Amino acid sequence: MESIVFIKGNVNYTITLDPGVWIFDDRKVDLDTYFDEQPLKVEDHYAKRVAEHWERERKEGAKGPVNTNQNKIQYDKEELFSKSYGIPFLPFLENASPNESASKVEFQTSTDESLIMSLDEAKAGILGFSKNGKPLSDGPVHFYYADGSNRQQPFRNIVRMVVK
Repeated sequence: MESIVFIKGNVNYTITLDPGVWIFDDRKVDLDTYFDEQPLKVEDHYAKRVAEHWERERKEGAKGPVNTNQNKIQYDKEELFSKSYGIPFLPFLENASPNESASKVEFQTSTDESLIMSLDEAKAGILGFSKNGKPLSDGPVHFYYADGSNRQQPFRNIVRMVVK
């Protein structure tokens, strides 16, 4: 199965995405808890993590790695290989730079299905890319509404997003 996803259409830049590398992206969210938490904007998630890191360093002081042969990925390996993750769609859509006339996004699947929604609704959504620490068997990505209303039945098999 091909794991590349495209954003194209009424945009200034066609974007090619590889969900396989998102596991290392700090913007990823835990899909098991994300929709139960207090809703935050995408920017707020980043600001919250930065604030927590700064506060920890303020209290404890900056600490370098104890063993330079290890990295953060090794510490979080168990978590990475057991949780389900998604990533906000907004940054990718903004990088594609939709034209002013754009108003909708069509999510197209490998099974010739599609889901069309407003640009604003799509911006608030989450792209799921792993389930229980493994790539999606019915992926490469799933789409979740911002409110989590489809968290049990996300839109699956998405291979391209076409801005209209």
